[in-house]
Amino acid sequence: MGTLCNQLPHWSKVRESMPLLRIQKVMPLEGFRLRLTLTDGSVVERDVSDLLAGPIFDPIRSDAARFREVRVEEGSVAWPNGADLCPDVLIWGGPPPREPRTPPKELHLEAKTAGA
Repeated sequence: MGTLCNQLPHWSKVRESMPLLRIQKVMPLEGFRLRLTLTDGSVVERDVSDLLAGPIFDPIRSDAARFREVRVEEGSVAWPNGADLCPDVLIWGGPPPREPRTPPKELHLEAKTAGA
């Protein structure tokens, strides 16, 4: 049977037509923002303040030093206390889009120049 995503015909087509984007690098910023470098080389910034809900996020919300302990784990972001966030929510604001070539909202591509 598999996961719900695997059962949706749309998801199967998206998965076949594009590699799944994941998080390769994370940099914590002020105000519960994260700068994410994705596996395709693009860079996005996300305000995750609304996503830090529930008791597991209490120490992260109340202590900026703990928020800065964020790291990449299996293509998403996680903290040492076991809290983590879904990569699709961080990258796309939900499941991947129906149109495979639609870039993530607020996409900011880093200029990649030879020798820079």
